[in-house]
Amino acid sequence: MMENSAAHLTRRKPKNPKKKWKKPLIITLSVLLVLGGLGFIYQKQLVVFAFNMFASATVKEALDDSFVPAGDKDAPVVEHTDPFSLLLLGIDQRDNEPSRSDTIIYSVVRPEDNKVLLLSIPRDSYTEIVGRDVKSKINSAYAHGEAKMAMDTVENLLGNKVDFYAAINFNGLKDIVDAVGGVELPIKKNIENKLKIHEKLFVEANKPIYNGEEALGYVRYREDSDFNRTMRHRIFLSAFMNRALEVKNLTKIPDVIQIAGSNFTTNMTSDFIVKFAESLYMKDSIPTISNYMLKGEGATRSGTWYYDLSEDDLQYVRGMIASWLDPDATEIIEPESADQSETSDAA
Repeated sequence: MMENSAAHLTRRKPKNPKKKWKKPLIITLSVLLVLGGLGFIYQKQLVVFAFNMFASATVKEALDDSFVPAGDKDAPVVEHTDPFSLLLLGIDQRDNEPSRSDTIIYSVVRPEDNKVLLLSIPRDSYTEIVGRDVKSKINSAYAHGEAKMAMDTVENLLGNKVDFYAAINFNGLKDIVDAVGGVELPIKKNIENKLKIHEKLFVEANKPIYNGEEALGYVRYREDSDFNRTMRHRIFLSAFMNRALEVKNLTKIPDVIQIAGSNFTTNMTSDFIVKFAESLYMKDSIPTISNYMLKGEGATRSGTWYYDLSEDDLQYVRGMIASWLDPDATEIIEPESADQSETSDAA
């Protein structure tokens, strides 16, 4: 009886199967939380690592195919951390029309400050076309001498260097926008061409996302004013950049570049573009963009309409650009107004 009682007292209680897994479960959850936290903190580093592992070679190959020197104009050696200038050219060639640069934006990038200046040059600006010894509309420079003549002409006009150029034919814009799932555009009223001489164009207002066809209509619309048209070009550039830098779209960048294909040319090397893009993505925020458009007024010469630029405004702009290009500048000249464009029903 005593032995049975002792045996009963010393007998071990059956193990609770739930308690058996309690400690490993806590450890597992802890590890997952730590990894999740590291993934959140180092998300950008992981994305860049994945890009370098799986997509970098594809992107570089596509960019190498788009590399086209600007004639005999040597591309400068610029570190991706130094301020540099980039001439953005939108080529809108339709049917048998000459390939004029319908969009001309002189930009200055300050990587260390995470700032970008976008200076719109009206396509009808009356200026000397360097290499032809004539004065005409600035958009004719590309038609006669492609990137080199366009760069030389803009350098002469603005009194500051043009390091690089990037030209894209609007024909490729539609597919590029669709590749990133569309863009957000601030269209408050319907956009519609009403003149018979213009192709049919309609973009509905107040949509959350616009596809490539609609985005193309947005940048092509020309029935309000050149001021508003160039404003839309700058808005589109900002919207597309924001969309492309979203984490979910980074894996689509190789597709975007391949789609651009023959519609995109630049004298920036693939190494420079990739390093710059990587440094841009690693910032805590997207670049701050400052906008400006050259001022002037319309004038008619021999029955042709031109845009006469203000000499006072040109002097102001030349000084502003010089401050943005100065790597040692502690203060840069910001544009007098962030938005000089006329109020538009289209945007």
